[in-house]
Amino acid sequence: MVVVITVINYVDRGAISYAANPMIEEYGLDKIAWGQVLGYFGYGYMAGALVGGALADRKGPRWVWLWAVSLWSVFEITMAFAGDIGLAFFGGSALAKFAVFRVLFGAAEGPTFSTINRTMANWATVSERGFAASLGLLGTPLGALLAAPIAVFLLTVTGQWRWMFVILGVIGLVWLIFWRRMFTDLPEDNPRVSAEELALIRSTDDMLASEKSLSTEESKVPWWSFFRSRTLVLNALGYFAFQYVNFMILTWTPKYLQDEFGFNLGSLWYLGMIPWIGACFTVLLGGKISDWLRRRTGSLWIARSGFAAGSLLLTTLCFCLIPTVDSVGMVLLIMAIGNALNSLPNAVYWIVIIDTAPSRAGTFGGISHFITNIATIVAPTLTGFLVAMHGYNSMFIATAVATGIGMFAMIFVRPGIRTKTEQARAS
Repeated sequence: MVVVITVINYVDRGAISYAANPMIEEYGLDKIAWGQVLGYFGYGYMAGALVGGALADRKGPRWVWLWAVSLWSVFEITMAFAGDIGLAFFGGSALAKFAVFRVLFGAAEGPTFSTINRTMANWATVSERGFAASLGLLGTPLGALLAAPIAVFLLTVTGQWRWMFVILGVIGLVWLIFWRRMFTDLPEDNPRVSAEELALIRSTDDMLASEKSLSTEESKVPWWSFFRSRTLVLNALGYFAFQYVNFMILTWTPKYLQDEFGFNLGSLWYLGMIPWIGACFTVLLGGKISDWLRRRTGSLWIARSGFAAGSLLLTTLCFCLIPTVDSVGMVLLIMAIGNALNSLPNAVYWIVIIDTAPSRAGTFGGISHFITNIATIVAPTLTGFLVAMHGYNSMFIATAVATGIGMFAMIFVRPGIRTKTEQARAS
């Protein structure tokens, strides 16, 4: 249920990139204005992540997703009419109304990943947190990959970009009917979970000294303690680097392929998938590797922080290489490898939160995602300015800078250690 709902989330947010040319032409937007349209999503997304995480802890994931999916599906539908409403009522500014609806759409989609983290804290056994988190996050690259063929198919069949938004929104609302019948907040609430499974999920036999679980952590951890934890703050900065890559590729790759290599819409359905193919496998592989490293070394730093830092180093090298090649085949290959390496530790950023403060997995996940999602604004907006002033190669250099910063941040992350007292005890 988590994977499918995340796929819907990512298809809905990624589809707009494939309607770029007709929307830009219809409303007379330039590259900078289009970057702003894409970036408005991030303002709402940050707020939604922050509020959604706290609500997931308080109300439960099921309640949060019920409202979130309903609202983002409605706002996906209204994107079909946002520009015209702006022209009619906002002083002739389509951009102003796109801003309003993109912010609202982002706010509705924002709770998704902090709510996934609350779900995994509720459901995952300690020894399998890495794989469980990566399975929940599979929807990220899978949804981004499927956005290309789905969006191009709807644009081609309907011949009108507005219908694409309407159909995608309706699909989300229909899916809620099936989702509500299957999903429960806790394994204790699910009739399909046996007593033996529940005992395994709640077992603390395999815990490392620095790990925490719902049954061993103190129940009351103040929300503001997030900002007193070097581990949690630097982990959020590392996750920012991941998100920068994610949104740069998601929002600008279709336009880049059209402008630089002359591809038409009919080619984008498969070309837009290429950067995401490897990531669909590495996001799962990364969770498995992290769990394996934890078992083999007994070190959460190696299994989480060191693993993420190494992956970000390789990601940085890939994006530094892209401006040195000229063929579209090599560009897409290196981009795919870089994105696959970037997705390898995707689960780590969420596992670190569960390792460190499982009772606040939703709240701290929301705060972390709020910081992370600054990238959902910065990546598309900054890319628009860079492309307009310096050409497309500059967006790859900027991406390499972001991942390089993330790499250094993850080196100093100590999973499971939230306070100075815990740091001294671990030493």
